[in-house]
Amino acid sequence: MDDTLDWFDRLLGAMRLALVTIWVPLSVGFEALLLLVPGTSKIRWTRIIWRGMCLILSIKINQIGQAAGTLGGRRGRARGERPVIYVANHCSWLDIPVLGARFYSVFVAKGDIRTWPIMGLVSKIGRSIYVSRHRSSTAQERDTMVSRMIDGDNLILFPEGTSSDGCRVLNFTSTFFAIAKPPHLPASARALGGPTYPKGMAPLIQPVSIAYDTLDGLPVHRRRRGVFAWYGDMELGPHVWQFVKHRGKRVSVLMHKPLAPEDFKTRKALAQAAFKVVAEGAAQLRQNVDGLTGWHPLMEEKAART
Repeated sequence: MDDTLDWFDRLLGAMRLALVTIWVPLSVGFEALLLLVPGTSKIRWTRIIWRGMCLILSIKINQIGQAAGTLGGRRGRARGERPVIYVANHCSWLDIPVLGARFYSVFVAKGDIRTWPIMGLVSKIGRSIYVSRHRSSTAQERDTMVSRMIDGDNLILFPEGTSSDGCRVLNFTSTFFAIAKPPHLPASARALGGPTYPKGMAPLIQPVSIAYDTLDGLPVHRRRRGVFAWYGDMELGPHVWQFVKHRGKRVSVLMHKPLAPEDFKTRKALAQAAFKVVAEGAAQLRQNVDGLTGWHPLMEEKAART
């Protein structure tokens, strides 16, 4: 019986990988054409690509709360819709398709993701912004991110700077928040600087907690988090193969109240506030706490009326 199940799981895994190799070139090829078309169609289609990936990989997404960002685009910015930076904990390559399927946004990713099979191609055509570890390129990368948000994009970034084992959230690095709360510069320096946000249009920060909580139809406990978590010096290929053989996978995505950078004195304080919210939310998701409620814009409207 066990041998039969193992054979079936291997077959299922191989079928999923085959579908990925078909889906990605077709969908990414279509998006390459959309890049030539003005408007937000490319933003919409990128989310469809990631949703297709999650469907093929049999990942059910349990969304708790609502995203603060809209579709965006230049028309959205002209209507006064502020850009949003989604900041989330990071424990796996799976976080990319999961969050990509939920948000109209682009990723801020390490440069080495460009060399990944499948993910590298999708991220490149999906207009991801790549960052390096070189200080000399920090200002240029920040200017690129600011320009993209001014032009209509929302961003997803992982302030831990690396992935974890899924059992904890690593401290957030405050430098990631410089694009939302730039350092104060003298007027002479600002005049020579890069792009700046129009008044009142600095991006909001929406903290997002992620936890992979169901595997083969059962709750995920500490010993089984390794099926999802990819970190350290783990090789990508073997991890993907082990993952695709499993069934009944679910991830919970908890969306918290957006933070306005102007409400914090320093970007370090902003980073610590976001970390606290994300870490507490992720802990609750891992513990399968019942009755969790995420943020919803109606909550803001109700609070404003009272």
